[in-house]
Amino acid sequence: MHISQETPAQRQARLRKVIAEAELLVYDQPYVFVEASVERFPTHHIADALAFVRDSQVWSALVPQRLQEEEEAFSLFSFHFPPNLDNSGFVGWLASHLKASVGTGVFVVCGQNSTRGSIFDYWGAPLSLADQVLKEVKLLRG
Repeated sequence: MHISQETPAQRQARLRKVIAEAELLVYDQPYVFVEASVERFPTHHIADALAFVRDSQVWSALVPQRLQEEEEAFSLFSFHFPPNLDNSGFVGWLASHLKASVGTGVFVVCGQNSTRGSIFDYWGAPLSLADQVLKEVKLLRG
């Protein structure tokens, strides 16, 4: 992990370049978290889950919403970053910006794909604010 030593203005300029150069993908359908006991991995979601996370009690799978379920649904978008582009601090920067500009929190699930530049992020925003969040992301991208 790269640690940047920079002024706030330098960090702002660098992260605006990062968001402009990152590959952005916006998902058409809402996603939800579904839970399964930690004793039994939810293998039935292997083909459709974007992420699996667990704590000491449950597996949580991020999957496309199939029905108007009771679980909270989220609008999803993702970033893949170009190789050799310093994206340190990106998650905190964008999450703070979205909270200040749109008023919402977001969730982020990160992964790594070394053939596509290393780290990638899935971002989830409440469906009710999806249009505002994506508008703000696109404004930041230029």
